[in-house]
Amino acid sequence: MPLTMAEKHAVTRKLAERYRRAARSEKGEILDTLISITGYSRDHAARLLRAGPSPKRPGKQRRSRPRTYDAEVLFALRRIWATLDGVCGKRVHAALPEMVVAMERCMELSVSREVRTKLLAISAATIDRLLAPDRARLSLKGRPGTKPGTLLKHQIPVRTFAEWNDARPGFVEIDLVGHEGGVLRGEYCQTLDVTDVATGWTETRAVKNKAQVHVFAALKEVRAALPFPLLGIDSDNGSEFINKELFRYCQDRRITFTRSRAYKKNDGCYVEQKNWSVVRRNVGYARFDTPEELAVLNELYAVLREHTNYFMPSAKLVSKTRDGAKVTKRYDTPKTPYARVLASEHVTEAAKRRLTRHYEHLNPVALKRRITDLQRRLYELVSLKESIRRREVEAPDLDDIYDESTKVTFDDILT
Repeated sequence: MPLTMAEKHAVTRKLAERYRRAARSEKGEILDTLISITGYSRDHAARLLRAGPSPKRPGKQRRSRPRTYDAEVLFALRRIWATLDGVCGKRVHAALPEMVVAMERCMELSVSREVRTKLLAISAATIDRLLAPDRARLSLKGRPGTKPGTLLKHQIPVRTFAEWNDARPGFVEIDLVGHEGGVLRGEYCQTLDVTDVATGWTETRAVKNKAQVHVFAALKEVRAALPFPLLGIDSDNGSEFINKELFRYCQDRRITFTRSRAYKKNDGCYVEQKNWSVVRRNVGYARFDTPEELAVLNELYAVLREHTNYFMPSAKLVSKTRDGAKVTKRYDTPKTPYARVLASEHVTEAAKRRLTRHYEHLNPVALKRRITDLQRRLYELVSLKESIRRREVEAPDLDDIYDESTKVTFDDILT
């Protein structure tokens, strides 16, 4: 069995001590012994015996230099990263300039000019390296159900008044996310997820079940809340969407209405991704079926709307090319939905001014704290409900349906 590097170092160190004390006639035998044991070349072995190996790496000293990003920079970076819900380094890097300004404006961050300069100069790779210990500590034990992935969009129009144009704000994909907790019987809450294709702007509303009357009412609320006119809707083939009431509504208001192919989730790739990053990641997989839970869900979504759309950057796929088995994807610079709306020439200046005035009064850290508080409140209701049903004094273990460690640890960083 070949020796490990640690064993080779130990043998070399032992023979080097004998080599320095040995007579000239004995040094050749010691050199031959080292070569036979370790397999080193003769020149390398002789050099090690003359110099003696270093404790860590033989024959090479590590050059030391002072750290560029010290504890102050790491402290500020961790707060910004926690506020952004632990996203990757590329998205943190894109959001840093805006987040530093916003958090200083709200007195959630106070840094010197030197620290500010370092924060704005830090690369995405360095961000990932500095935050690697925190990210490892927050890693999830596992997650079932909806997962993020590489999805492509195809559409089959039902009836349109205009060409589907996903480069213009106002064309949205819609979907329902069920909160059955693994038990499909009975009624349980659903989340209506509405995602704009061009900007990534996301609106969510919780409804008591899949009945079209509740879904239709929530969709009208979403339309009124969007910062731009609703021009097109793309849905799956569920009866909660494909019904005469919604079809007539779109006809009367000249809203393009299309549907995806049956059993082809990739057709609704934009909303499917938000089903994970906005809905599942923030409310988990528990069963919500009471009026109290429905109320807290909608309260949580109201806060998530501002946190996601104004402060969470995301990248969009620009091109995809295939060369044999190799697929090359290129993405644009990550931007928040708010920034993409401001950059669009199709959104009115009045709407942009309203968004800007609202943005200037938002505190991203306070939003994150509020989200965490509502998540705790929601799962306290779930725990109490399950305790009553099982007639237990202690609350049930919810680790299999929701991993709360990420939210709690982010609290530690933000306090």
